[in-house]
Amino acid sequence: MKLFRIGIIATGWIAEKAAITLNGLADCVPYAVGSRTLEKAQAFAEKWNIPKAYGSYAELIADPDVDMVYIGTPHSHHYDVTKEAILAGKPCLVEKAFMANARQAKEALDLAHERKVFLAEAIWTRYQPAVQMVRDLISSGRIGIPRMVTATLGYSMGDKPRIMRPDLCGGALLDLGVYALNFVRMFFPADIVSMESQCVKSDTGMDLTNAISLVLSDGILANVQSSAACVGDNIGVIAGTDGNLIIDNINNPQRITVNTHDREFVEDIHVPQQITGYEYQFLACRDSLAEGLLEPREMPHAETLYIMQLMDGFRKKWGVHYPYDD
Repeated sequence: MKLFRIGIIATGWIAEKAAITLNGLADCVPYAVGSRTLEKAQAFAEKWNIPKAYGSYAELIADPDVDMVYIGTPHSHHYDVTKEAILAGKPCLVEKAFMANARQAKEALDLAHERKVFLAEAIWTRYQPAVQMVRDLISSGRIGIPRMVTATLGYSMGDKPRIMRPDLCGGALLDLGVYALNFVRMFFPADIVSMESQCVKSDTGMDLTNAISLVLSDGILANVQSSAACVGDNIGVIAGTDGNLIIDNINNPQRITVNTHDREFVEDIHVPQQITGYEYQFLACRDSLAEGLLEPREMPHAETLYIMQLMDGFRKKWGVHYPYDD
């Protein structure tokens, strides 16, 4: 099979995770890395056994041997480099949160449609096998009719700039809350008929901890929380009329616990062994491109845009503002 050659843009810890993942795959390989300085790119390339290093994003995008660009910059910087890649006809996998806001997301998606260039959001949980495993458990009737979903994701992140600074699209929502919202949407995509939310903000005006309550048209109540200020249990629970499913970590599920009507333990179901969990998004993009698709089935463009619109609405209510919102 022809090698699927990935160009990694940025050299931070998410880019490192991508490099580790790609080094563990047989036919998807880290082929090039681009940074704002050649020295950083060369050091990253040497560390992770990557053949090519570029001292600018533009040079990497222009490399004809790069089959897809993986954009691992902070989400505040996704828009410009994604647009540049699309204009060059280069397929893109863009880290979550997809863009700073829904306006940027729509413009990038519209441009990709217009140019017929593949574009995907790297919300890794959407691509993992746990998704279908949970869907199968729900559809099998093991827990009866789902009535309530809860999900929490929290990390004590101190005063990291990407959390505290408006120009880096700070706050817990785009960094962590996006996973909690996707946890609900990938299992229960019914229309939202009402929603309430609140947050606790930092001195810099970013949401540090937030809580969101959604009522869906199919009668499900979803309560989700995210925080960059404390250590959460990171558990997801899908509660039904005859039992519940407990997902051990909504950010990277490893175990699904099935309980009965009386909360009696039935079984633990473990996901397949993984490299990092990132591999599934790269493989999905490879397969989508092989099929001639412009978006992955696992995370359609409409869903990416919908989540961005939801987050814009919550931020507006909370008074959390980014320079890119103007």
